[in-house]
Amino acid sequence: MKTRTILTTAFAATLMFQSTGFAQANGDIKLTFTNEGNSDFFLTPLWFGFHNGSFDLFDSGSMASAALENLAEDGIVTDLQTEFSTTPGVNGAFQGVAANPAGFPGAPVIDPGETAVGYVTPVHPAGYQYLSFASMVIPSNDSFIGNGDPLAYQVFDAAGNINDPSGTFTIQVFGNSIWDAGTEVNDTFGAAFSAVGGTGTDENGVVTLGPDLSNFVGTGIPTGGTIQDLIEPGELLATITVSIVPEPASASIAALGGLALLRRRR
Repeated sequence: MKTRTILTTAFAATLMFQSTGFAQANGDIKLTFTNEGNSDFFLTPLWFGFHNGSFDLFDSGSMASAALENLAEDGIVTDLQTEFSTTPGVNGAFQGVAANPAGFPGAPVIDPGETAVGYVTPVHPAGYQYLSFASMVIPSNDSFIGNGDPLAYQVFDAAGNINDPSGTFTIQVFGNSIWDAGTEVNDTFGAAFSAVGGTGTDENGVVTLGPDLSNFVGTGIPTGGTIQDLIEPGELLATITVSIVPEPASASIAALGGLALLRRRR
């Protein structure tokens, strides 16, 4: 159960894991997370983890873990980071957060139409071929996107290469892929990123597909405006891409050149 006035979530907790805007080395993994803008709903920074296929984020019809509850109700990734790091069978796997540096202070959320980026340095990607991810849909009481099947997305092949001939592995998340964590009643009260306020009510339910978000139509959000456009089942909510950074050095040189030009203009 969560009590909130307008917005008292812990999105700021994700900042400690926020990836830098530039890759650190040639061969770093770049993950982009785009809110496609087909609704008025925002998304929290995306937690993602590469593993050997044994990390089970959740099971439909079962109760959510405490870590998933914190993400689904508040967008908090710290407990999920810990859960992933200490799961037997995935020791040494690697993870990160695709965060958006924009947004109002304390809430680097991904607005409709915006893209967040995260970089991680791979550790034997051939041994950690699979991707799991999770992000909260806001405003909501406990809605999120993510994959319950740990084998759903084989991003790397046995040689550690991107498992797609294009060199980019793409995941599309539609409106019919939104999950309800079953931890808080969907009544808008106490919902993250909502101006409704109030106290959330514990549901003590299980994870299911298809939360009813219609209660949020007409409700305000802290950035101004109201929720009017719901995401339809067949509409594209978000796109995730994974690729290997080919030439981070050239990007850095270009950035330095732009900085020098800016200094000259000043």
